[in-house]
This record gives sequence, C-alpha cells and structure tokens, in this order.
Amino acid sequence: MYDRALQAVVKAALEPEWEAIFEPNSYGFRPGRSCRDAIKQIKNCIQGKAKYVLDADIAKCFDRINHEALLQKLNILGKVRQQIKAWLKSGVIDKGAFTATFEGTPQGGVISPLLANIALHGLENHLIKYAETLPGRKRENRDNLGFIRYADDFVVLHKDKAVVQRCREIISEWLAGIGLELKPEKTRLTHTFLPELSEDGKAGFDFLGHHIRQYPAGKYRSNINSKGTILGFNTLITPSAKASKAHTEEIGKIIKKHRSTPQAVLIKDLNPVIRGWTSFYTKSDVKNVGELSKQDYLTYLKLRRWAKRRCGTAKAGSDKYWTSIDGDNWVFATREGTANPLRLLKHSQFECSSTDYVKVKSDKSPYDGDTVYWSKRLGIHPQMPNRKAKLLKLQLGKCPWCSLSFQEWDVLEVDHIIPRAIGGKDEYKNLQLLHRHCHDEKTALDLIEIRKKDHSKFREKLSQFWNKSNWEWIYDIPNFIGQKVRESDLTNG
Repeated sequence: MYDRALQAVVKAALEPEWEAIFEPNSYGFRPGRSCRDAIKQIKNCIQGKAKYVLDADIAKCFDRINHEALLQKLNILGKVRQQIKAWLKSGVIDKGAFTATFEGTPQGGVISPLLANIALHGLENHLIKYAETLPGRKRENRDNLGFIRYADDFVVLHKDKAVVQRCREIISEWLAGIGLELKPEKTRLTHTFLPELSEDGKAGFDFLGHHIRQYPAGKYRSNINSKGTILGFNTLITPSAKASKAHTEEIGKIIKKHRSTPQAVLIKDLNPVIRGWTSFYTKSDVKNVGELSKQDYLTYLKLRRWAKRRCGTAKAGSDKYWTSIDGDNWVFATREGTANPLRLLKHSQFECSSTDYVKVKSDKSPYDGDTVYWSKRLGIHPQMPNRKAKLLKLQLGKCPWCSLSFQEWDVLEVDHIIPRAIGGKDEYKNLQLLHRHCHDEKTALDLIEIRKKDHSKFREKLSQFWNKSNWEWIYDIPNFIGQKVRESDLTNG
C-alpha cells in the first residue's frame, strides 16, 4: 500500500507536465478522455471519404518496454528517477518464485499506464513528419493521414494504400527503438468500404469493442460531404460481433445461475448488466441497425425457457412472470406491490446516436485551468464548486438568460429560478447558472415581483383590522406590523 500511494504521488507530479505535451489523438488512460473520443475521431476521419486502414496492436506492450529508453524519454534526475527505476527493476513473484525484470512496466501499478503513454509518445508526430514529405501541400497531407491510439491499440487511416503500407514499416522501425513490435495476428490492412480492397476480403474493422464500416446507401440515405456531394455510403458504428456474443453469454449465465431464486433477485442482477452494456454503446448506431431489439429478443427466449422450467408450460410461465405496464403488454416484472413493480430493463428503451457525442478538444487538458470547459464536460472540477460544475454540465455550458456560452473569464453566479422569497425551493430543478450581469438583470425583475407580492400580503392583512362601517382602526396596527408607524402615514395611505 505504501508503494501504491508513493506511485500515486509521483504520477500526480509527472502527469500535468506530460498532459501538456501529449499528442492530440492519444486517448487511453488519460484524464478527461475516453474510448468514445477515439471512436468519434475515427468517424470524423472517414465519414467524408472511404479509406484504407491499418488496424494494429502492439505485442505485450506493458511487458517489453525498454527501461533505458523509457528513463531517457522521462528526462528527469535525482530521487524521482531512482525511484521509478527501482519500480521498473523490482521483479515479479509468481507462485512463490521470484523473477527479475529487465524490461516492461509493473503490471497493475498506479503509474504504469502513464509510463506506457510516455514510452509511446512521439509515434503520431513521427508519422506526421512522414506525411509532410508526400507530394502536395503539407497541411492537406497532415489532414489526410489519420492516427488514433488508445493505449497499445491504434489505427492508421489514409486514402492511399501505399501510404498505409509505408506507415506500417515506419511504425515497426520506431517501435523497435523502445523494445516493442507489432503483433502479426492482430495487425491487418483493410478498407472501410470495399471488401475486395482488404487483405482478408472483409471490409471494416474492430476497435475498442466497436465495429466500424461503411455500407452502400441510396441517393436519399447516403452521407453527404462538406461540399454537398453524395458519397454513396453510410458510416455506421456498431458493437463488434465478439462484444455482442459476450454480452449474450453473460446474460445467459446469470439466468442459468438463478434457476431457483425469486424473480426479483434475477431482475436485480440482470438490470445492471443490461444498463452497463447499452450505456457503453449509446453513442453508436446500435439502435439503427436493430442490435438492441435483437438482444431483447435473445434475452426473452432465455427468460421464457427459465419460466417454462419453473412452471411446467410456457403459457403458465408467461401468465405468472410477464405483465402489462404503461401500455407495454409484455414486461418481465414482479406482481407483488403492483403500484411500483420491479421490472426488467429493455435494451431498446435507451436512446442511441453516434452524432450526438462531442469529442474532447485536441489541445485541452484538465490541468490547463479552463474550469468552465471541463466542468461543462465532466460535471466536476477540483477548482469549481460542485453545484456550479453540475449546473454547467446540465446547461451544456450556456447561460439560459442570454443564451451565450460561458467563457473561462466569465464570473458565474447561481440563481434561483423562482426566488425563495416567493416560495422557490433550494433544489437543482429550481437553480440555474448565470453570468453576473445576467443575474443582476434577473434579480431586478424578481425584486419587482417580490414587492408586488409583499404589498398584496400587507393589504390583505391590513384589511383584517379595518372596520369599514365606522372607518376606524380596530386594533393597534403599529404593533401588528412590528414597527412604529405614524397615524398620519396610515391615513394618507
């Protein structure tokens, strides 16, 4: 535990410096970035043009990194360098037997992902320098070459097959300098659209559990590029066949494990699995291709077999375990306490779209001080109060009063939509984040409403103490309102 805590301290010291210089299309094990950003960048690269793809994987990346090359790239001296070197050389104990380590980073270590990213840093820039040597304008050549890396998995995208093949050679040479090599069985050259242009005759490729491919489409369904040209294909991102099969098998194992347990226990174990798998693919085209409906049907078949086993017949099982809720006539739910039954989630009830997700900006880092951007994106930031950070995310970074986006230098203030003085509650649905000047404008209008309400309340209470028949005060009004009021002020209205 002491070593893990010490590794976290060293990581906290090194990470801000490296996050400032890491390459823009590296997404694995970095704060504020995820596999969704990597998938979105791939779609941005190919949605306007079909391209060749080098889908590659580094063989035993964490186990074979050259220690001297890594320490030299770290470029630090003193005790920190000595400590990192000690961790790298600490050895491994497997089944009681000690083995010295002469290469690789410690598996499961807190600092290992950062060290791996540091070791692989520079590969993207190396390929960009090669792209700039190609015929044509340097800027266009840089834009035409796509390189996306997530830890030790990466893809290279380009419209020219010869360029992609040359990139494979350049990558192999560069990796040899840090003691690494490509994994032949997981490295393939393919095409995003045409199967005949792929090495194995299959179009598309798998990356981070997603299958990315372009499919033929008619005139009215085809993607259109930035110039308005009809491309003749659609770019779809769906779960890989391996990921779909693994999810189906996992659901089957859970149902099989609950052969004799109550229905409520089965539902409680299935819901987190269904919610987690579907949420992972909410930023893809999984719903458009019917994969969610397919998963629902496969789950239903397994549940029907489970119910038939318990009740003897399929009809008896259906009558007992399926019911109608809110217009849905086929819901796997409990019957006890019909006011709030425990129901099984459906894959198809989640909304999915590959166009809604906004990729992280290439030059942004959580350590750059832009609290507005990162609070809006993540809903949390150590330098931003939790309430403001959450409201920024809920409002998508915009001021609801003036409809302008918040900037890093803006002064932000929390406002009650319905003022507390006239019955508003201090809860998130009654809160909004405004610019300071917008807040001043709204407060001025709120004060008018507050005064109107206070005046009407005063007149209502005052009328209780006025004898209209004799036109005289019944009680001592100054004592009623809690302050000294002169009789002339009351008579003058």
